[in-house]
Amino acid sequence: MKSFYITTAIDYVNGSPHLGHAYEKVLTDVIARFRRQMGDKVHFLTGVDEHGQKVQQSAKVRGIPPQQFADEVSAEFRALLPKLNISNDDFIRTTEERHKKVVRQVLQQLFDKGEIYKAEYQGFYSARQEQFLQEKDRNPDGSWPEIYGEVTSIAESNYFFKLRGYQEWLVQFLTKNENFIFPRFRQKQVMEFLKDPLNDLCISRPRERLAWGIPLPFDEDYVTYVWFDALINYYSAVADQPGVWPAAWHVIGKDILVPPHAVYWPIMLHAAGLPLPGGIIAHGWWLQRGAKMSKSLGNALNPLDLIAEFGADAFRYFVIREMNVGQDSEFTREQFLVRYNSELANSLGNLVNRTLNMTARFAQGVIPAAGLVEDPEKELHALWTKTRDEFIPLCEGFQFHTALEHVMGFLTATNAYIEKRAPWKLGKSAEPRDQELLRTSLATMAEALRLGVALLEFVMPASAAKINGVLGYAPGNIWKDELAWDGRLTGCKTAEALVLFPRPQPAAKPATPS
Repeated sequence: MKSFYITTAIDYVNGSPHLGHAYEKVLTDVIARFRRQMGDKVHFLTGVDEHGQKVQQSAKVRGIPPQQFADEVSAEFRALLPKLNISNDDFIRTTEERHKKVVRQVLQQLFDKGEIYKAEYQGFYSARQEQFLQEKDRNPDGSWPEIYGEVTSIAESNYFFKLRGYQEWLVQFLTKNENFIFPRFRQKQVMEFLKDPLNDLCISRPRERLAWGIPLPFDEDYVTYVWFDALINYYSAVADQPGVWPAAWHVIGKDILVPPHAVYWPIMLHAAGLPLPGGIIAHGWWLQRGAKMSKSLGNALNPLDLIAEFGADAFRYFVIREMNVGQDSEFTREQFLVRYNSELANSLGNLVNRTLNMTARFAQGVIPAAGLVEDPEKELHALWTKTRDEFIPLCEGFQFHTALEHVMGFLTATNAYIEKRAPWKLGKSAEPRDQELLRTSLATMAEALRLGVALLEFVMPASAAKINGVLGYAPGNIWKDELAWDGRLTGCKTAEALVLFPRPQPAAKPATPS
């Protein structure tokens, strides 16, 4: 089995999970489940980033130790995973000893190689982003972008990593590996960033100013800069597991691509003598009326609310169906309901119930063998072959939204096939030919449903299991073998009904005073 290691970004524990966190987990889970289906040995990591000034400040406001604060918020992120049906193999916290040990080892190694030095720094500092700034970071009018929050002038002695010395190496690496960052236009943005000279990276904070961090192994009066700490988690989680590193893909949001993941991280790995991952997937933002969702703007959606109302699979389906990986996308309740009603309730849900209902009505709940195959069946068979053959390459290229569109097209065509064959009319006929066509149509409906579900399984695992269950079918261990149109459902005993995607109930109107 081929090893396939994939990670999400680790979430900063200074706030509760939001839609962006949930989407990133689902997207990474969909990739992980797809690769497992393809036969890879998948290792899927997610986790939380728990050090830094913002955590220390938030804990102080609450009057509790930083570790207690991190424990509480970390628990929220961990609790989100089963609610989203995430199949992660590991969950790392940067306060764990296994992580701190590796961070200190890497720091000591780089220090011993002469890649880290001490110097005086005088300039500007953003507490919100926990980073030092340069004049080029200002807006054209001289102000600081809102993302940096309050910016203060600071002067202090710190340790620096020789980032600048690796700039030319990184440019050459990205030039040689044009597909390192997905989508490719994000890689072009990184190359634009690298046209300006890099500054060496300040990788420490004095403990007198920031106590909540990993102490430098060569100077206990300083703690590690939160990014130098956090970025090592992808390696520290598997450092003692031979054959896992390097990762195949790292999934992050576009806002932390440059410079942390596309500049700091590959240079850190290279300097430490570690192989680089296969690539970085930088996904877009969820927007509402063109603006990024945020708590401060009051337009953030709580994914747990939608999951509680519609279920995890409906949520998973929407975010994967709606967003082209790497692009921004709108998320409104109205658009969610359009997809939910038209594709899940109508195309898939109706097909499930029509199949169960008519098999119960006309075949005593036992799926018959197909007999007479004519043009309507041949057309659906041909569409299945086309859908299946296009599906895998689309998913391998992370074009999940298009792949799901094709699956829904196949399910819609299956519903159209049912209208054309009209089993309810064939069932009333005593003609032997009509009875044979009835058996063929029932078998075709069931088989098309089984095949469509096989393609949806990695996006909607719980729904797929329920549908296979009511079809009386247990899929085999080799997913690709499940994609052949054959008669394997013949003789399977079906359930009478399954309501997967109930229509949302309108809010009750207030009673009219009598």
